[in-house]
Formats: sequence, structure tokens, C-alpha cells
Amino acid sequence: MAPELAPIRAGEEIDPAVLARYLRGKVEGVEEEIAIQQFPGGHSNLTYLLRAGDREYVLRRPPLGPVAPKAHDMAREFRVLRAVHPLFPPAPRVYLVCEDVSVIGATFFLMERRRGIVLRRDLPPEFSSDAGLPRKISEAFIDCLAQLHLIDVARHGFESLGRPEGFLERQVRGWTDRWERARTEELPGLDHLVRWLMEKLPTSGTPSLVHNDFKLDNMMLDATDPGRVEAVLDWEMTTVGDPLLDLGCTLCYWTEAGDPEFRGGALSGITTGAGWYTREELVRRYAQKTGRDVSHLGYYEVLGLFKLGVILQQIYFRYHRGQTHDERFRDFHLRVRGLMRAAVDLAERLS
Repeated sequence: MAPELAPIRAGEEIDPAVLARYLRGKVEGVEEEIAIQQFPGGHSNLTYLLRAGDREYVLRRPPLGPVAPKAHDMAREFRVLRAVHPLFPPAPRVYLVCEDVSVIGATFFLMERRRGIVLRRDLPPEFSSDAGLPRKISEAFIDCLAQLHLIDVARHGFESLGRPEGFLERQVRGWTDRWERARTEELPGLDHLVRWLMEKLPTSGTPSLVHNDFKLDNMMLDATDPGRVEAVLDWEMTTVGDPLLDLGCTLCYWTEAGDPEFRGGALSGITTGAGWYTREELVRRYAQKTGRDVSHLGYYEVLGLFKLGVILQQIYFRYHRGQTHDERFRDFHLRVRGLMRAAVDLAERLS
């Protein structure tokens, strides 16, 4: 279980007096002082807990230093959550977005605090003896993704969140461009991999909402019944497009016995134990719940591995350039190498 709160990391402080002055009269409960702590998890955006009397809010802002174009768009994440929450209860309710960077140095938004369990390496000790719980969590996890993908985007006016036409091609080109901007070394087979991704583009089915970072540690489970989803977090990359990319990326994080450490990172180990679904079982249940054709899912797994490698490379690039001193990122380039090698190998097997 992830540690819930921690002291604010050096350099990531927010002036509580300045923030309180801005929020006073805009959100309920902020009259005088506010107390601020930091949620230590996550590798990109910074997340804080604000306490104002008996009220609690969660604040999200971008990381420090320069960020990639169109990345870490807090105003967009706010709009996504505001639109999705009424139809998908695991999406937290949002209250306010501030695009005046003079307040805390960046755009930020406030959302409700959800309480629950975020899994990383182990089940909470009080649930470790429940042999059926891993299966329940596996089913709740994949059912939640299916529920999101079953929302009718046309009926509910979500077309403005993305452009389904040409979605996969733009994904390949976009992640390739991000790789070029953030690369710190040459990796074998990458040029061939990018050509393969462009040449093998599948035909997408009916578009849906795509969370774009759906993984176990972006999900909060009920603290008394971990087989129930309390919240889905980190909606910054949500768009409308091919839902199988969501599934393919999700499989990249879901580890099985024998997987290398780089595949799941912080999640490595928890889903390798007894009772957890395999990736094949996740795919089978997803197909049953959504009716989607998953016969070409291998392509999406390759793209997912490539995408995850680029995301970690962008984080490592900030560390490499001295834009962050968070030591968690020091060896991310090693994970990037492994992910890119896995993508190249899988593409070769599919060919």
C-alpha cells in the first residue's frame, strides 16, 4: 500500500498564505489559513492535500521546470474530469481551475479527496490472508476499464476531447517526436520499430474515451472492500480514440511471473502472486464485457511498450538535465532500454 502523505519535497513548496488568499471566496471552507502536505506517489504531475478547517481538497499542478509541448495540461484535465464525473463515478469531482501562474507558479486545479487504498507492491496486511481478493481486484480493475470504454462518446458530446480519425497514426508520430526531443542515447532497433508501427497500423473500431494511463496504481480501492473501485486518478492524457490502445498500455503494466523488473516498474511483483489474473485473462474478460475484437491486440501492446518507454524517458530527461533532483528517476534510462527492447522483440515476433 502506498504511503498516503509526506512532507513537501524541497523545491516543490507552495506558499499557503498566497494560495489561501486566492482561494478565499472561491471554494467552500477557505477562510483563513490552509495546511499543505504532498502525496509522494506519481512521477510527473505534483499532487498536494489542502486542509482548510474541516474541508479537504486535492491540488494538482505540473512538474517543475520546462515540460514537453501539450503535456501536463492542468486546465484540460480539469475539463475532462468535469465532463466525465457525472457519467463515470470513479472520476473525482473537480471544483476550480486557476490559470494565473502568479499564484503558485503554474496552472493548477482543485478536486475532491477520495480515500482508499492504492496498490503498488503488496496488499495491505489485513487483507493478505484473503485468497480470493486478487481475483476480485483483477475483475474490478478490468471491468472499470470496460465501463469507461462503453460510454457513448457521441451521445454525451465528448467528440471535442479528441479526434478519432487518424488517432493511431497521430499517436505513433507524436510519441516518436517526444522520443526524439527527450532521447539521451541511441537504442538499437528503434528506427525499425517506428517504421513497423506506421506500416502495421490496424483499422480502429468505434471510438471511445481513452484514459491513456490506466494502471493499478492509478486506481484507488475501497479501504474496507478492496474489490470495489473508489477512484480512477491521473486523467491528464485522456482523449477520444481507439480504446484498444488503453488496453494495450494497461497490459504493459500488468506483470506476470517471469516478467523482467522493467516491465511494471513499481508494480512489479504484486500481480505475479497467486490468484491474480494473467494478461490473457484480462483480455478475455475485457472482450466479453465490451464485445470488442481483440484479435490484433499485439500491435497495441507494442505501441504501449514504446509509449511507456517514451514517458519514462521524458521523466529521465528532466532528471538528466537537472530540472528535477528526485532520486527515484536516476535509473529510469535502464527501464527505458528494457521497454524499448521488449517492444522491438514483440514486433519481430508478430512479423
